[in-house]
Amino acid sequence: MRGQKLLNERERLATLSLWAVPGLGPKAFAAVLDLFRGDVTAVLDLAPGEWAGALNLTATVREMLGRVEKMSDLGLCVIERARRADVGIAFPGEEAFPSNLCRISDPPPVLFFRGTPSAPRRRLAMVGSRHPDQGFEQIARRFAREVAEGGVGIISGAAIGVDSECHLGALEAKAETWAFVGSALDELDPPQARLLPRILAGGGMFYSEFPFGVRASANTFPRRNRLISGAADAVLVLRAARHSGALHTAQAAINQGRPLLALPGEAGNEAAHGCNGLIRSGNARLCLTKQDAWAALGVSPAVSVKPQAPGVRLSDACLSANALTAYHALGRAPKSFEEMLSSCELAPAPLISALCELELMGLVVQHPGKRYEKV
Repeated sequence: MRGQKLLNERERLATLSLWAVPGLGPKAFAAVLDLFRGDVTAVLDLAPGEWAGALNLTATVREMLGRVEKMSDLGLCVIERARRADVGIAFPGEEAFPSNLCRISDPPPVLFFRGTPSAPRRRLAMVGSRHPDQGFEQIARRFAREVAEGGVGIISGAAIGVDSECHLGALEAKAETWAFVGSALDELDPPQARLLPRILAGGGMFYSEFPFGVRASANTFPRRNRLISGAADAVLVLRAARHSGALHTAQAAINQGRPLLALPGEAGNEAAHGCNGLIRSGNARLCLTKQDAWAALGVSPAVSVKPQAPGVRLSDACLSANALTAYHALGRAPKSFEEMLSSCELAPAPLISALCELELMGLVVQHPGKRYEKV
């Protein structure tokens, strides 16, 4: 991920050591960084008692830190548990860390994952009720399958109901799907544990920001929901009642500036009250078809080739040297052909060829006016 400073080994250990403290979330982590002027490694050289008192920490965090003699022991324990559980650890700037999450206001300093990172693509978060009205689960699966057939990655929360159906719909389309869970990866509930091998076999990913041993609770799901929306390029709420948890994801999307869509339901259907409310308030766009979802993502499957299959890394994509040069010169903001010429040191003819190659691989989308953007 270009432009993002990679952490060195000592910074990674310090980050894991802090993140292993129960109850220490993104805000407290940021407060520790502020205290040490951005140098997270300072916690490895000092006993917690020497700095914890200067922060407004919860009683739980203070109690845990009071029992710690050497912070590095916590991080080393996390690393060993991850090794034994075959769980990956990703830090901002690394291939397995979703690039979109680096641009939200409260990104996790670390993510735990299962699966193999793959080449970039547009991704849609699709969320909804755990207990939708009768027959809607099949509607959700079909809608996710149709959207994914356009080369779109599907993100959801692996919960029973609409979320799981969206993952399954993506798998039926042989597309990539990511699951963000509200517990540690060693504390999955039975439905999530059954879904995990199917998603991994399909080239997808399971993500969690929670360290080992953290069980799902009413407090962990809102934190998880911001990652579902934050990792996506747009968010679609398929079914949500008046107090559905999916509305937390919708609010996170609004806060993060992600395009928000909602599938409407019948006026008198309480199971669709949340979706209808989002549309009526103007916070969400009306979404009736897969084309509506594709338009929100800026993709046009009718005139472009699908992105690479799940599990294929960008480094393994067999791109030409010129295509790699052009790809790294692009960003999330569209660039004109003339801007590309001045930034990537390719002559016009090789650049045209490189951009065509990237479009065919599904790594770049061309907008009207010959403006190009990474998928």
